[in-house]
Amino acid sequence: MAHWSPYREELIRTAKAIASPGKGILAADESTGTIAKRFQGIEVENTEANRAAYRELLFRAPGLNEHISGVILYEETLYQKAKDGTPLVEILQKNGIIPGIKVDKGTVNIPGTNGETFTTGLDGLLERAKKYYADGARFAKWRAVLKIGGGAPSERSILANAQGLAQYAALCQEAGLVPIVEPEILMDGDHDIEVAAAVTEKVLAHTYKLLETNGVLLEGTLLKPNMVCPGSECKIKYTPADVAFYTVRTLSRTVPAAVPGVVFLSGGQSEEEASVHLDAINKLEHVKPWSLTFSYGRALQASCLKAWRGKEENVEAAQQALLARAKANGLAQLGKYEGGVGGAEAAATLYVANYKY
Repeated sequence: MAHWSPYREELIRTAKAIASPGKGILAADESTGTIAKRFQGIEVENTEANRAAYRELLFRAPGLNEHISGVILYEETLYQKAKDGTPLVEILQKNGIIPGIKVDKGTVNIPGTNGETFTTGLDGLLERAKKYYADGARFAKWRAVLKIGGGAPSERSILANAQGLAQYAALCQEAGLVPIVEPEILMDGDHDIEVAAAVTEKVLAHTYKLLETNGVLLEGTLLKPNMVCPGSECKIKYTPADVAFYTVRTLSRTVPAAVPGVVFLSGGQSEEEASVHLDAINKLEHVKPWSLTFSYGRALQASCLKAWRGKEENVEAAQQALLARAKANGLAQLGKYEGGVGGAEAAATLYVANYKY
C-alpha cells in the first residue's frame, strides 16, 4: 500500500520533470570538505565567498536549462546569494531548473563488519525536509555506500542501507521532497563485471522490497545507482556495450516500471566515459520503462573547474566547459552522443578510491 502524502501529485510531477527527455541532474552538493579538495586541485582558497562564486558560475551558465533539469545543492548553497544579492535558489527557479538538497549526514562504520558503512541523518530529517521545502527545494538526495570484496557487501550492510534509504524516502515524501534513492556500490576492487552485476542486482532487489514495506510512492521517486562496471583494478577490458547490457539487465530485473527515472552516478568514471556509457545504455535495444539519465558531479564539473581556476576572467570559459559536458550528456540520454567532446582532457580519470562526499 503506497504511502499517502498531501504532496502526492506534486511528487509525481516533480519526478517526471527531472527525468525529462534529453535532461539530467547536476550534482553540486559537495560538502565543504569535498569542495576543499576540488579547490586545492586548482589552487583556490576554500572560503564561503569562493564557494558561492563557483556555484553562481555554474547556475548562471547561459542555457544550462536546455540539458539540466535539476541541481542538487549542499545545505550552505540553499541559503547563499549571488554577487548581485539574488539568492542562488532563485537563479535556478527562474531558469526552470528544480533545486534539490543533500540531506544525509555522512557515513559511520557498521560494528562487526569489515569497514562497511551506514548512512546517518534520519534523526530530525522530517523537520529539516519541511524547512528545505519551504526554502525552495523540491527533491532530496541520500547516499548509501556499499563495497565489493573481503566478504562485502554483507547481508547486514545491504539490509541496513536499504532500510535507511527506505525510511529517508518515506520521510522526504511526507515533506513534499522527491527522494533520490542512491545505493552506490563503489568501483574499488578487481572484480569483473559479472560480480558487479550480481551485487548490484541483490542490493537493488533488497532496496525496492524495503521501499515497498515503508509505503514509499514509487512514482514520486528517482533511483541513483552505479552503472554496472568492472572494479577499477579489473584486468579484463569491457566495451561500453557490455556496460550497457549488464546495467539494463540488472535494472530490468529489479526496478519497478513505476519509477519514472534512473539518474546514474558517474562514480569516478572520466567525463567522457560517463557520457559514452550513458549513450550506450540508451542505444541498447531492450524494454526500458524508465527514463535513463544522469546525476553527475565530477563528470560534469572537472573540466569546468580546471577552466575557472578561481579567476573572474575565466568564468565564461568555465561555463562553456560545463555546457559542453551538459550537452554531451543530454545527447547521451537520447542515445545520440557521437563522442569526443572535450578531447583528451575529458577522458582523464576521475577515480578516487573509497570516495567520500
